[in-house]
Amino acid sequence: MKRGANGSTGSRVAASKGISFTTSPVLAVRLPSWRSRVVLFVLFVAFAVLGVRALWLQGVSNEFLQKQGKSRYERTIELPATRGKIMDRNGQVLALSMPVKAVWAIPEDVLKSPPQKLRALAGLLDMSDAELRKKLDSDRTFVYLKRQVEMDVIEKIAKLDIEGIDTRKEYKRFYPQGEVMTHMVGFTNVEDAGQESMELAQQKTLVGTTGSRRVIKDRLGHIVEDIGLGKEPHDGKNLTLSVDSKIQYIAFTQLKAAVEKFKAKAGGAVVLDVHTGEVLALANYPSYNPNDRSKLTGAQLRNRVMTDTFEPGSTLKPFTVALAMDSGRVTPNTRIDTGSGRFTIADRTISDTKGHGVISVAQVIEMSSNIGTSKIALSMPSQEMWEMFTKVGFGQAPKFGFPGAVAGRVRPYKSWRPIEQATMSYGNGISVSLIQLARAYMMFARDGDTIPLSFQRVDELPPAQQVIKPKTAQAMREMLESVVSGEHGTAKQAQVAGYRVGGKTGTAYKVENGKYAMPRKYIGSFVGMAPMSSPRFIIAVMIDEPTTLAHFGGQVAAPTFAALAANALRAMNIPPDSAVTEIVVPADAEAEAM
Repeated sequence: MKRGANGSTGSRVAASKGISFTTSPVLAVRLPSWRSRVVLFVLFVAFAVLGVRALWLQGVSNEFLQKQGKSRYERTIELPATRGKIMDRNGQVLALSMPVKAVWAIPEDVLKSPPQKLRALAGLLDMSDAELRKKLDSDRTFVYLKRQVEMDVIEKIAKLDIEGIDTRKEYKRFYPQGEVMTHMVGFTNVEDAGQESMELAQQKTLVGTTGSRRVIKDRLGHIVEDIGLGKEPHDGKNLTLSVDSKIQYIAFTQLKAAVEKFKAKAGGAVVLDVHTGEVLALANYPSYNPNDRSKLTGAQLRNRVMTDTFEPGSTLKPFTVALAMDSGRVTPNTRIDTGSGRFTIADRTISDTKGHGVISVAQVIEMSSNIGTSKIALSMPSQEMWEMFTKVGFGQAPKFGFPGAVAGRVRPYKSWRPIEQATMSYGNGISVSLIQLARAYMMFARDGDTIPLSFQRVDELPPAQQVIKPKTAQAMREMLESVVSGEHGTAKQAQVAGYRVGGKTGTAYKVENGKYAMPRKYIGSFVGMAPMSSPRFIIAVMIDEPTTLAHFGGQVAAPTFAALAANALRAMNIPPDSAVTEIVVPADAEAEAM
């Protein structure tokens, strides 16, 4: 083989001349030159596209990308507003919000923690290890473990230093007076929304407006930077109720004692201010502790003063008699023949506890004569009775601004038969709530007019509506006082030492599923006022299903009224208006007619 001057083989020639570097077929160049140019062009185009894309992202789409980035690390945190306080008329706090925290978790991170830490966390949250793991067994990135956790517990959880556990600020409602005030105040749920009573009725006033702020969080949910306030929170307004804590406590304790003494199913009591229409006390028993509702039952939750209706029985007699006196048909001295104690209308018989013979209208009230009241009622058009009942609020949708208040039932007068008009005159065949009954009695205490009830403190007196003449109301007060202190009065156990009081007892069969319950069940009631020289309070008491031998209103409700009134009058420093300092009730005191 020949070599050139530079020592290279003679067969090697320049590639540029299209001559092979070697004669070996394996090393021969077979690719055409245009292929390299295509590859170079493709690479150039690719770099150009990347450049254009970068320019687009960095320039035109910058705002969009920033928004996407923020969505991954920037968060808006809600700033809860503090719910307004609820106070009684004297400024005593009945409900307030206390700071607590909600405990939440990132399940994936928490489950990496040692088992002993998870068991400790479960114990602090008042749950079993299995319950905690069940909550954490989720594909979600955020789960609540427990809401409204006390701050001392939060501090202990923080010391566990468990990755993926965090907290959120919130508030928990606290009720200092517990079961005593709960049916007046109500309670809120875990979201701080009112559920019952005034907490529900005044939700918009109490709740306030939540605020917000923007923060930057890391992957674990920890705040690394505060960007700024988005919206400032505004706390709810405080609410001042009409209720007086002292009178409320008296009402509740006396009612509870009566329900337990007479082994009753339940009871209710309400105290009204005659001058202003304010509700000074509203009590029910059984009750419940709003701070711990874990064992709450429907019977405890029931606000019987507002939601339960019953036949008022003889407590309705004063309205029938007042109407007859107001229209000039009778006077307190008009004589009524009640006969031997039985009075037949068509095929139905009305009876008294015994024959009273000929008695005055005043004695009809004092002795609680069904026959005397029926005869007075039948002397009047049924329409006038119906108008009287509706004027005082019976059968009308209440406008108390209180959740759950019911209307009761008064049938249209055109459908009344004589026997029905007679029985309605003494409280059978009509249904009312205890709060309606108490308000209706205000016309006797207020010289014949009525005013709206209020569950908030009243600063200006509301307008009154005249229902009967002042002299009629005055005469009725004298009759109601005789029911308590008269020789034949049916409510001698309602007497209060040092004070003149008056009122009317009522006893009715209990209605269940539209029929009178069998065997017989009773509701005993009493509505009265004190002191009679210048009435300040209307007090109504209802005892539901007393199961002892004593079941008449004069036996179960009247003494409860007496104890309540005596303590309330003294608590409010109302001067005595009677020289009688000791009450002796005869052992053979007559129970009232039904």
